[in-house]
Amino acid sequence: MTYTVLKKHKQQFSDNGFVVVDQLINQSQLTGLHQAFEDLFNGNFETGVRPDEVNWQQSTGDPTLTRQICNGWKSDRRIAEVVLDQSLGKAIAEFTGWSGVRIMIDNVIWKPAGTKSLGFHQDNAYLSWFNPGEIATCWIALDDTTAKGGTIEFARGSHKWLLREPKGDFHAPEDYKQTLSNAAQLAGVDPDVHYVEVKAGGGSFHHGKTWHGSGPNQSSNPRRSLVLHAMPDKVEFVPDNFDKGIGPIYSRYKRLGDNQLDENYFPVLWRKDGYRTPAIDDFLKT
Repeated sequence: MTYTVLKKHKQQFSDNGFVVVDQLINQSQLTGLHQAFEDLFNGNFETGVRPDEVNWQQSTGDPTLTRQICNGWKSDRRIAEVVLDQSLGKAIAEFTGWSGVRIMIDNVIWKPAGTKSLGFHQDNAYLSWFNPGEIATCWIALDDTTAKGGTIEFARGSHKWLLREPKGDFHAPEDYKQTLSNAAQLAGVDPDVHYVEVKAGGGSFHHGKTWHGSGPNQSSNPRRSLVLHAMPDKVEFVPDNFDKGIGPIYSRYKRLGDNQLDENYFPVLWRKDGYRTPAIDDFLKT
């Protein structure tokens, strides 16, 4: 499916810091993506490449925690087909005003019934290792989502608040909204939380400063989602800050002699002049 940004969606993104979309991928893709999740969390990597972050594996992972893998696209082309999609890159550029878009990372997130929450946070708070340190995100539901089922939640208008240093636990905090409450108090407002309730294949886009998190899955159904975190195409490494945020993980891709991001690891999905990293299409066809 090719997603096209609507005028009303751009206005909602600007006003609220997020927009909810009924359909982002085709229903025919869901079965393959569900199988890709099974494979990844069982350590079966279709391309032979291990993801950059593997935070849960079958038989060793805590069954009460949300399962997460980062950069599953490098390990499974079913994931790559979605997160490297040109129309999603273009949509993010339209929402943000960027002239081009790269993928920073993807998140493969699986929240089975009974699993715990993910704490509220701002994505841009973890990005001091590259400049400009900002991203925008496309979140895609692979199951029907409900508030009771631990869907993603956004604080409306919170992208207009100040950027705050990350504090508290991300995985299974005692109070997953405490960081949001603290930030709202400093902003002098009461948080207005929106729960993204969509059918499988729908999802959302959100600003890198928008506060978001998700509660425990109190339903009897799984909540799987695939997330594209995108950054402007014209970014550079900041080596002095590699020890901050997730810099220690992704700084391994810095080239000798310059601070440019290598397209083999951070490919360009869309650029205003028509450019897109040529190797993407070959990779998807292999």
